[in-house]
Amino acid sequence: MPFRSLGEFLDALDGAGDLARIRQPVSRDLEITEVTQRVLRAGGPALLFENVAGSSMPVVTNLLGHPRRIARALDAPNVDAVAERVEKLVHLRPPAGVVGALRDLGGTIDTLSTLRSLAPKRVRAGPCQEVEESTVDLDRLPILKCWPKDGGRTVTFPVVITKDPETNEPHTGIYRLQQYGRDTLGMHFQVHRIGANNYRKWAARGERMPVAAVVGADPATVFSGLAPVPEGISNFVFAGFLRSEPVELVPARSVDLEVPAQAEVILEGYVDPAERQVEGPFGDHTGYYSAPEPFPVFHVTRVTHRARAVYLTTVTGKPPTEDSVLGKAVERIFRPVVRMVLPELVDMNLPEEGLFINVGVVSIRKAYPDHPRKVMHALWGLGQMMFVRYLIVVDADVDVHDLSEVLYRVGLQADPARDLELSQGPVDQLSISNPVPNLGGKVGIDATRKRPEDGFPRPWPEEIRSDPAAVQAADRIVRAEPLLAKLFGRPAS
Repeated sequence: MPFRSLGEFLDALDGAGDLARIRQPVSRDLEITEVTQRVLRAGGPALLFENVAGSSMPVVTNLLGHPRRIARALDAPNVDAVAERVEKLVHLRPPAGVVGALRDLGGTIDTLSTLRSLAPKRVRAGPCQEVEESTVDLDRLPILKCWPKDGGRTVTFPVVITKDPETNEPHTGIYRLQQYGRDTLGMHFQVHRIGANNYRKWAARGERMPVAAVVGADPATVFSGLAPVPEGISNFVFAGFLRSEPVELVPARSVDLEVPAQAEVILEGYVDPAERQVEGPFGDHTGYYSAPEPFPVFHVTRVTHRARAVYLTTVTGKPPTEDSVLGKAVERIFRPVVRMVLPELVDMNLPEEGLFINVGVVSIRKAYPDHPRKVMHALWGLGQMMFVRYLIVVDADVDVHDLSEVLYRVGLQADPARDLELSQGPVDQLSISNPVPNLGGKVGIDATRKRPEDGFPRPWPEEIRSDPAAVQAADRIVRAEPLLAKLFGRPAS
């Protein structure tokens, strides 16, 4: 069933034994981080801290820190089942390149009718506005300080709502908000994100940008905020698709934006394009502190919330973390979109160890000379895949999730003199190895088998394969011997 609010999802997790209520006193400074990291790495439950020093509001962490909870949140048996739903939704005409494919996403009559039926439902009031604070005081919220050298307490899991001043289209994104004072936050828009693009448009007009930050929404809305939803499709529509029910939106009290009616806490205000302040350092998903640098300032002018609100947050750092688990889910769910652009793509893996933006492995049905290079450049031009620093292409029969097999193919089948594609382009703003921010080198590795048409003059050797009759005989022998049957997990015959 769809979850209309964070509270409904927490109740479901509680009933399933997948929510731990922490009643011991805990500090929001550093201690919640330490407990959360230990539980996540053990594959443990979501956490509800009920006794947070200095706040009457309980704190939820590790909400989507395991694939089983992501699947439950999206009403599916597993993440791959959600990908199958996306694949059925997406019907692309033959695209005019990558840009055309992204524009055409949702372009058929069937898709458009489906999306229209999931358009947000407008309501006049909602639980998110049950209480309106008489004065803005962010110190009343249990905002975490995650790591010892962080520049300040930071709202780490907000769904930040902005809109394009030219089209009036809303957008949601997850952007951290470092607390500066009782009513100001740092708006960490990375330069490549849609939120930052909206900000630049408001700045070009010399106008303040209205902003609403949602702290604690239904899980589908939270997931849609971090998902690479193609431009032209509303994040709220995509959230409705994920939860099979439209999202209820209510007008914000003080800004011209709509916010999820069932949310926990809403921060309303504006960003002045003429104002910046140093944000950071911050213990980021790279496992390093991001450097302090100037970012726009979010002035909070209104705070509304549920009467019994819950504060949702997450903890970043070196993987495994909640955002790394979510990153893997995003990769699986959006694979059908990539395959619509590149139908030759069989599978892809953005390994957790590569932070999902630094290393990518894809398998393809190779059809012509330099086909792997075509795939490399197409992927580097596709949304957030532009950030991948190391891109490995293997044949269709290679399991991209078996990194031992992938490295075997790279070491054996790639010649550094001819099979490396060196390039340069945009890199993630948090990347640390590139001398110049936001710009760095990339390398593609063609680890496919080579053919004469690839300009490979030597005959490619034949791989060793077991004899089918010997395989059948071995199966019979293993089943007949109790110790061997136990070893291979087969019942003895």
